[in-house]
Amino acid sequence: MTLQRFSLEQWRESGLTSRLDLGATKGELATVREVCARVAAMGDAALFDYCRRFDGWAPEADEPLALEKKELQAALDGLPQLDREALELAAGRIEVFHRAQTFSDVSGPPGLRLLTRPVGRAGLYVPGGRAAYPSTVLMTAIPARVAGVKEVVVATPPSADGSVRQPILAAAALAGVDRVYRMGGAQAIVALAYGTESVPRVDVVAGPGNLYVTLAKREVFGAVGVDALAGPTEIMIVADGEAPAHYLAADLASQLEHDPMAWAVLVTDSPSLADAVEESFTDLVRDLDRAETVSAAHCCLVVAPSLDEAMEVVNDFAPEHLEIVSRDPERLLVGVQNAGAVFLGPHTPVSLGDYVIGPNHTLPTGGSARFSSPLGVYTFLKRTSVAEVGRSEFGELEAAARRLAELEGLTAHARAIGERLDDD
Repeated sequence: MTLQRFSLEQWRESGLTSRLDLGATKGELATVREVCARVAAMGDAALFDYCRRFDGWAPEADEPLALEKKELQAALDGLPQLDREALELAAGRIEVFHRAQTFSDVSGPPGLRLLTRPVGRAGLYVPGGRAAYPSTVLMTAIPARVAGVKEVVVATPPSADGSVRQPILAAAALAGVDRVYRMGGAQAIVALAYGTESVPRVDVVAGPGNLYVTLAKREVFGAVGVDALAGPTEIMIVADGEAPAHYLAADLASQLEHDPMAWAVLVTDSPSLADAVEESFTDLVRDLDRAETVSAAHCCLVVAPSLDEAMEVVNDFAPEHLEIVSRDPERLLVGVQNAGAVFLGPHTPVSLGDYVIGPNHTLPTGGSARFSSPLGVYTFLKRTSVAEVGRSEFGELEAAARRLAELEGLTAHARAIGERLDDD
């Protein structure tokens, strides 16, 4: 395994900050488009066919696709006490943080308002495959419930026998999920977006997934709202020479174990710290359960002339996760323009934030933190403007409105305004 090491100039010339392309092949795109078209047209018949092919399970005869609330509660009741306590701690902190995201109706000048309302039904995707993610259930379902969504459903890939891992079901019970659909991949996203005989159509699809899930979200956007197009996870750390090298090495490796396409980048003004992190990282990886995955991922060390210039690297890269481990992290925080989530100081690792700190762990990736935000209560809200114009105000506005309509050649617009003049 080789860590790539760069000077600031080499890093800027590397082109590695351009990560928004999902990197899908023509074959992968064609597969997802076929899945979307067939499930949209054929409903359950196509959905179950793809579930058998890609998940290894589909319901037979009258067997239900979904697990209902009583089954979710049974999973929670049967969870080992320590596991339940950990989930409850996380759920409580996540809810407190997200309840602070208050969004109320807005009143402007007289007669003008902006209404905020939740969507009616949310479909949440929780990945399977390499690992089970009850934390993702909490991070997606709790904000939806706080927003006031009336019906919250989860889709997650089942095991070959149709079962879903107990921690996922237990987390769903804690978060107030209505049912869990045993389906994964692109077919799950399409079923949620368009609806089938077994799956009701939702208004918003949210939650991370693999490339096929992300491509499907891109295909169905417009028919349904989506939270984001998530790519591989990434962490960037800015650190000075006083930062503990073994902490930083462990934090870099922690995110790389997710995916061989993940990113981990240390930016420092201390060449000696870079040396120490490289040595510690190399030693650490040998003992990791997912050493092969970590070794295949992108891990880079960038030595900058100063921490202020390190912050320029941050804003250009726009990382999903940013750790600042320095003598004065608050000073550097002021310079952060583009990052999904920021973790300050040596005792705030991203791994802690993935589970129990409270802010959401579903974050913009691939540089999209330049223009997008973490999943939150607002993901499940929509806004409606309201206007009411009285007779006197109409008289103040009508001439300009008719003139603009005529400038655009939309004479029926002008007439609709003019008709009201005849009644004065």
